[in-house]
Amino acid sequence: MTGAGDGFLAVDSGGSGLRVVVGSVVGGARAGRESREPVRTGERGIDPGHFMERLTPLVRAAVSEAGVTGLDTAVIGAAGLATLGDALRADLPSALGREFGVRTVALVADAVTAYTGALGLRPGAVVAGGTGLIAIGTDLKRWRRADGWGHLLGDCGGGAWIGRAGLEAALRAHDGRPGGSARLLARAEEMFGSARELPGKLYPRTDRPAVLASFAPRVAECAGHDTVAAGILRSAATHLADSAAAVCPSDGEPRVALTGGLFQLGDALLVPLEKELAERLPHARRVTPEGDPLHGSVRIATGLATGSLTLPGDAAMLHVVSTGREDPLRKTADQF
Repeated sequence: MTGAGDGFLAVDSGGSGLRVVVGSVVGGARAGRESREPVRTGERGIDPGHFMERLTPLVRAAVSEAGVTGLDTAVIGAAGLATLGDALRADLPSALGREFGVRTVALVADAVTAYTGALGLRPGAVVAGGTGLIAIGTDLKRWRRADGWGHLLGDCGGGAWIGRAGLEAALRAHDGRPGGSARLLARAEEMFGSARELPGKLYPRTDRPAVLASFAPRVAECAGHDTVAAGILRSAATHLADSAAAVCPSDGEPRVALTGGLFQLGDALLVPLEKELAERLPHARRVTPEGDPLHGSVRIATGLATGSLTLPGDAAMLHVVSTGREDPLRKTADQF
């Protein structure tokens, strides 16, 4: 496939694998594919060779189903792009040009695709929470981000943060120190075995953030009957609201949305969070997310293809490049 057309490719790449949508701006035909194998990371960060290896068969199958004659625009939404995306930014646009004839490529951080999926091309703020936590906002002039620093340095209020706080309370109860929770200790030993063996089971794990986050639902389950667990979730809500307030535009009536599996923990988290958001951002309008990060990639792709994209550019967050000799979107890209 080498000829350009009115088709677009939208990609969402994360820890659970790859999802793609191929579509036509004019005809509206679309087809999607998914792979459960995530793209590898190595010394250069996200591996562009493995990315193309995983991506190519998905795209070819989706192109065949959608009946798209050529791909002109590609939007690659990738987790870790801001910190691990140097090799991807260097190699992927030319690889997409050679393989599919793509002429315009946008490399987009997953926080931006989450934002665009949730709010579209509007000013506001999105808190994306799962194992980790990041908040992102824009006034359509520049991006602002808060947290997203990982489980050792931040991600405050995210799943790993809640799980770690719950396990700390469990170990405090085991030791007889203040601030412990016998209920959380019992839940921790149900999941992990003897409390004495917990450090040896947890510290060597390469998937430690996910293991910590796996305990967050137990904290939420205990919160209705346990003041320590309830206090952990109230503290999490405070951290989440801190991040939202840090990135939300101060003027107008921005929209604020919450997206990600973290918010399935229920009322023990959501009730104090809604209270905090209302107090800190009285000018903002709380809305339900319209879509997910893949939906966001599709929106950015169609916006690029039609020249209607109004989101600001950023070298690490949303970077548009041309793979051809001429750059048809040079003016647009320079305005980001």
